[in-house]
Amino acid sequence: MDLLLNEQQLMLQSTVQDLLKRDFTKERLAEFDSGKADLKDQWDSVCSTGILGSLIPEKYGGVGGSFSDTGVVFQELGKGPLPGPHFTSSVLAANLIIQCGTESQKHNYLPRIAEGKFIFSVAISNLNQSVNTIFEDFRLAQNGVSGVRLNIPELRLATHVIVPFTSEPGIQGLAVIPTNTYGLSIRPLTGMSTEQYELKTENVKIEEILTGFKLSAFSSALIQSTALLCSFQVGGLERVLEMCLTYSKTRHQFGQPIGRFQRVQDHIIDIVNYLDSAKWTTYEALWKLDTAQESKVGIHMAGSLASEGYYLGCNAAHDVHAGVGIIREYGLTLHTKMSRTLYSYLGNPRYHRNEIAKALYF
Repeated sequence: MDLLLNEQQLMLQSTVQDLLKRDFTKERLAEFDSGKADLKDQWDSVCSTGILGSLIPEKYGGVGGSFSDTGVVFQELGKGPLPGPHFTSSVLAANLIIQCGTESQKHNYLPRIAEGKFIFSVAISNLNQSVNTIFEDFRLAQNGVSGVRLNIPELRLATHVIVPFTSEPGIQGLAVIPTNTYGLSIRPLTGMSTEQYELKTENVKIEEILTGFKLSAFSSALIQSTALLCSFQVGGLERVLEMCLTYSKTRHQFGQPIGRFQRVQDHIIDIVNYLDSAKWTTYEALWKLDTAQESKVGIHMAGSLASEGYYLGCNAAHDVHAGVGIIREYGLTLHTKMSRTLYSYLGNPRYHRNEIAKALYF
């Protein structure tokens, strides 16, 4: 495995860095968090970079990049952390359509996702048990889809949502529903999280069913998407470490930088360890996906370490910063909220460890 970025990956990295410096500064991200600004007004800036098509094959209007290429993109986005439906739409939803959609559906949805004209969310949240539990909240009957689910990410800007459902005979499937459909409602959820919503449907008519659905294909799309979610978390953890290092060098107490105090060093060393374990397992998982090697155990390992590391790393960062760390404009709380939001999104650490045990026949 080559740990160095190639020329294309360096270009992608530079593109995202320029995007964040130009349009999504720390001050701007704090305004998004406080409600003083709306990401919707700057979504075109994200679309113009072409990063939404990174994982989508060229024949469907995308760039056709590798998992490692796309991992570079999301690692940089995580450093913001940039909120928005970039992951749910261009990775998770796109993967589900690629794995479970027909050729007609792929040609209909994927080019528009790559352009940012269609924005998808997926009614999946807090995957802490079997994959089958994802299909339990929504039921398809003759009069439409009905159900409710909490903690669905990035619904506010979405034009479509993919809803996992169970029909009366117990058959599972995926429905594509425009978010402006009569009977579909969303409610924002407040608290220590970023852009999460309640999705409620009452006899909602579906636009299409992804007729190539198989549970194995669905699970494959989830596991592949998890590897890229880890990249985003790794990027966030990198930025948290950078903030701690800078602060420990510039904040003086008792006539010296606080970075000289052993207890402060202990917290920073914890973050370094969380980052190293999450980063290198994520890189290996993406490499295995690109080289068609068995990657399931490696991705679950990365999922466990990235979710736990980002969460605990933010805790340690607040110990380093103390009072200034809770000021929204400083930027640390943006990562703290994001680490909580993503902790259980496609599986909490216990879920990933259980999946590792199952794969190893324990």
